[in-house]
Amino acid sequence: MTISSQLSADGQELTITIQGRFDFNTHQAFRDAYQSSGSSPRRYVVDLNGATYLDSSALGMLLLLRDHAGSDTADIRLINANPDVRKVLSVSNFEQLFAIA
Repeated sequence: MTISSQLSADGQELTITIQGRFDFNTHQAFRDAYQSSGSSPRRYVVDLNGATYLDSSALGMLLLLRDHAGSDTADIRLINANPDVRKVLSVSNFEQLFAIA
């Protein structure tokens, strides 16, 4: 499991990249990825390209990110999810809360 984050040059977008299992064991690393950026980006991108597994605690972490980013006004995109991860997001109706590409 590896979670990394990168702030865009203009400071407006934070990209969080997830590799491996996205589960309870990644809670602190995921939280650090968006809280330790030192700024308040307008947009967040969660790149799930390397995520091999996603469970209910990961869904909860995404909801915490949404709250941190402004709740209903949050601009968060979940990108590059494999079919298994996308299915979990779909079953959980996360397309109602996040832009999924």
